[in-house]
Amino acid sequence: MNKIKFIFVGLTMFIFVNAQSFNEDKTTFANFLKRMYTASAFEGVKVVDDYDHQYLISVLTLEKAKYASNPSAMDRVAQVKAQSQANTFINGATISSDLIIKTTEQKSKDSTSVLVETIESIKQNAMGFTRGLELLTNFENSDGKRLVYIYMREMKTEKY
Repeated sequence: MNKIKFIFVGLTMFIFVNAQSFNEDKTTFANFLKRMYTASAFEGVKVVDDYDHQYLISVLTLEKAKYASNPSAMDRVAQVKAQSQANTFINGATISSDLIIKTTEQKSKDSTSVLVETIESIKQNAMGFTRGLELLTNFENSDGKRLVYIYMREMKTEKY
């Protein structure tokens, strides 16, 4: 009976020690990315190498004022944008642009004036699905008006 208790306690300790180590690794990685962002702010997707892992990170910022009344909507928008960035990076995208020039002539008794308005329409079409993207950290930008979100995913590396 004592052997069973000893094995159970040992197994439980082993699981908790490994769980703490994994969480500490994520915290260290998040702090590294925060320092990297603070040194030189960036947005988009990057591949970051660790000692024996490669991570795909998706970084974006959102204005806090737009989502002041609904922070959960802000989190959801950040997740969708991060997945979109990662999907475009992995699977590519097609971008089309249209330029529309609209002229309007205004006549009055004394003179005629022409109003020229240009409208540019940019469309992006991407197909694919990005699995396993998780929120690593979020923090306030240095200006205090924007929130920075960093999502990550471990990339599978093939060994030759």
